[in-house]
Amino acid sequence: MFENEKVENVDVRNDDSATKSKFFNVDEYDENELAMLDKLYSSSFRNIREGEIIKGKIVGITGDNVVLDVGFKSDGSIPTSEFASTEEIKLGNEVDIVIESVEDEEGNLVLSKKRADFLKIWGKIVDAHENETVIQGKILKRIKGGMVVDLIGIEAFLPGSQIDVRPVRDFDSFVGQTMDFKIVKINVPTENVVVSHKALIEETIADQRKEILEKLEKGQVIEGTVKAITDFGVFVDLGGVDGLIHITDLSWGRITHPSEIVSLDQVIKVVVTDYDTEKKRISLSLKQLQPHPWDDIESKYKIDDKVSGRVVSLTDYGAFIEIEKGIEGLIHISEMSWTKHISHPSQFVAMGQIVEAVILSLDKEEKKISLGMKQLTPDPWEELLKKYPVSSKHNGVARNLTNFGVFVELEPGIDGLIHISDLSWTKKIRHPGEVVKKGDQIEVVVLNIDTEQRKISLGHKQIEDNPWDNFESGYAVGISTEGKVVRIIEKGLIVELPLGVDGFVPSTQLSPARIKNLSYCFPIGTQLELKVVEFDKENKKIVLSALAALKDKTDEEISDYIKNFKIERVSVQDILAADALKFDSSAFNMYEVPPVVEKPATQESTTEETIKTSEAAPVKEEVKDLKVDEVENKAEETPTPEIITTNEETPTVEENPSTTEPNLEDKDKTE
Repeated sequence: MFENEKVENVDVRNDDSATKSKFFNVDEYDENELAMLDKLYSSSFRNIREGEIIKGKIVGITGDNVVLDVGFKSDGSIPTSEFASTEEIKLGNEVDIVIESVEDEEGNLVLSKKRADFLKIWGKIVDAHENETVIQGKILKRIKGGMVVDLIGIEAFLPGSQIDVRPVRDFDSFVGQTMDFKIVKINVPTENVVVSHKALIEETIADQRKEILEKLEKGQVIEGTVKAITDFGVFVDLGGVDGLIHITDLSWGRITHPSEIVSLDQVIKVVVTDYDTEKKRISLSLKQLQPHPWDDIESKYKIDDKVSGRVVSLTDYGAFIEIEKGIEGLIHISEMSWTKHISHPSQFVAMGQIVEAVILSLDKEEKKISLGMKQLTPDPWEELLKKYPVSSKHNGVARNLTNFGVFVELEPGIDGLIHISDLSWTKKIRHPGEVVKKGDQIEVVVLNIDTEQRKISLGHKQIEDNPWDNFESGYAVGISTEGKVVRIIEKGLIVELPLGVDGFVPSTQLSPARIKNLSYCFPIGTQLELKVVEFDKENKKIVLSALAALKDKTDEEISDYIKNFKIERVSVQDILAADALKFDSSAFNMYEVPPVVEKPATQESTTEETIKTSEAAPVKEEVKDLKVDEVENKAEETPTPEIITTNEETPTVEENPSTTEPNLEDKDKTE
């Protein structure tokens, strides 16, 4: 009896004496006869339970129905379509049926032979599941997720993963096949059955798998069949147990997918590299059966050999080229072009591109090969001395501006550096942007070419003759002149003199008393009468004094000076008594160059020069000969504001070079 069958006992006997009297006259029989008749009458009926399999006798055939006597008070009928063959439909034959309902809407007994046949098969299936019995079935058709199997008359579901231990690639080839199955799951309420053929295969190879694992050793070479291919590797069937070849163990060279090396169902030999008997994990290798390509590298490649290969990787510092499977070389970005400034290899090569190169170095122990592409063409720097001789004049384009100079492009790929000190003979240049803008044409003179270090030193001021030879007579000590305030620095004023040269007026030469705010007393554009107190041709320095010029003036003119320039706590006598030769001109240098930030060395690259400066003079000598590619990334297009520190108590006044008037906010803060 099954859980899904609703069982209802229907007792069709009725021992009530009134009921009995309907069938015979009790007065005509004695008690013994009455008891015997009652027994005979009761035995002609049976207890009927709905859903129970019982025997029924065929007592008639009417059209498409077969009438059966099931021992009930009335006969029931079954459609002839429920009989498998006409041979079963004969009067007097007994068949198994199920009473589905004692009484339908019309009061008829409802019978089913088909249901009885199903319950008999269902009982066998339940028994096979409980006893783990193997049942044979035929695959009828393919459905989503698997197959439908005819299991001794009942349709069962065979999942796709339970057909075989190997992945199935053609499900349609199994349709129509008769196979052995093991029932793995039964759902009684829904009468669903799930079967497996894979479970039977695994049982048969369990001993074989155990034997393989027991004999497994590292380094053992065994044969297997490619079972599955994934993005990360290949699963190989070793005869009941699976092993994995990781993608990196398929070939000495780089591959993007394992299908480049093996195909499904291919029989291959592999090496056992590792295994875990508890987790049943086996690591395999295919490439170890092949000789390592670096073993005879020296016989195949030599320095200066020309090779070709495919670009397999791009990094910030270069491109890796696969010369052959398992042998790769690096082309550093510095070895890609003689002249072009390459910040990333993608500017020159692309992934998958076939390129040619020259072997520069080969290290078998470290398995490293350095390659160069620029060596395939002549070095243009070897011809530069002929094309750009020293002292020759040329026109170039300002390509990049830095704090210490201008990089000028003489021709595509050939740049030279104009140091900030070589921009002007007369002006105190704080940033190259004061003289030239990016993209401007500029005249230059070749000062020096270093082909080994690949440096070109250029000059702009050398286009004209050095005017300091003339300044020596025009600005000799004691000569009176005029100057216009063009900049205010910490220790005094920068003034422009009539011949276009800048001079320095120390704050101590403006007043015998300390001036709190120079920008307030002497704003930009102020005209001053001055006298030269120092001329230094070598350092290109002219120092002037307003006090020295005032000593030749009348008391009234000195008084006007004090009043006009708002000089406090100073009298005419103080100015006349002041020492016009007491000054500090160290704050005035014609060229001030900020230190160059050291460029960090890139990974995998050779050691490159770095530039460090701390003082103006060393900077000039060192920076003038910089390599273009060593400082290119540090180029700035806007001037850096000048910041001067001091240990004295004199307040600092900074001038913004883009303005011509003093900043009132700064004035208030300084006061």
